[in-house]
Amino acid sequence: MAINSIATYQKYISPVKGFSCPHRLLHGGDSCSNYVKQMLIEQKLHEALQSSIQRFKDCAASSKTLTSPGAKSNFRCIVIPCCLPL
Repeated sequence: MAINSIATYQKYISPVKGFSCPHRLLHGGDSCSNYVKQMLIEQKLHEALQSSIQRFKDCAASSKTLTSPGAKSNFRCIVIPCCLPL
C-alpha cells in the first residue's frame, strides 16, 4: 500500500507541485520519494523506516544548505516531510 501511495504521489502530485527534492538537487541521484519507495522494496519495513528517517534528516540538511545566505540558488521548499526537522 505504501509503495502504491508513493507511486500515485509521483505520478499525479510531484510533477505539478512546483519544487524539487532538496537532497536530489544538492547531491544528485534519487528524490526522497524514489529513495523511500526503493527502500520499501528492498528492505524489511522497520529497516526501510529507519533508512527513510535518516534520509529525511539528510534532506532537511540539504534544504538548509540550499537556502542558506550566500547559496547560489533560488531554491524554495514548501513544508513537506523531507524538509521537516526530524
